[in-house]
Amino acid sequence: MGEQRPGAENLLFLTDEQLRRGIEAMYFAYRGFTADPDRILEQHGYGRAHHRALHFINRTPGTTVNNLLGILGVTKQSLNRVLRSLIDDGLVQSRIGQKDKRERHLFLTDKGKTLERALSEVQGRRVRAAYRAAGPEAVAGFRQVLEAMMDPDQRRQFAFTDESGS
Repeated sequence: MGEQRPGAENLLFLTDEQLRRGIEAMYFAYRGFTADPDRILEQHGYGRAHHRALHFINRTPGTTVNNLLGILGVTKQSLNRVLRSLIDDGLVQSRIGQKDKRERHLFLTDKGKTLERALSEVQGRRVRAAYRAAGPEAVAGFRQVLEAMMDPDQRRQFAFTDESGS
């Protein structure tokens, strides 16, 4: 059996106060994680929904609108508003499917790739610094915690994108 860190046994029996502190830490971490991209997005008149769309279109070029709906878990109406602005502003290109003409496949344009890269770089710097400060064991534990918090469908989607390298 693996060796436990000192005090690790206490993590199995967290008090309500310890859980609340963990929840608060997630709120503050999320605020920090989104602060830099929010500033960039604001300059373009975009919000976090635009960021998420850009991120996942970049991760899976050619993804369909229906696939993106499933990944983001938003309504078709709200996604269409986001996509319409990204397409109108020249960041996303929508192409009709070759096999199924009802499908629309989404791709980032060069302009879209540039914005997505800027957003990912600022978040990447923050995450990289946190990972370095915490160390590899903590990073592995953090990933396990995040995966355990995901709904099963999200965990399967995350595992698929992680394993495929896309």
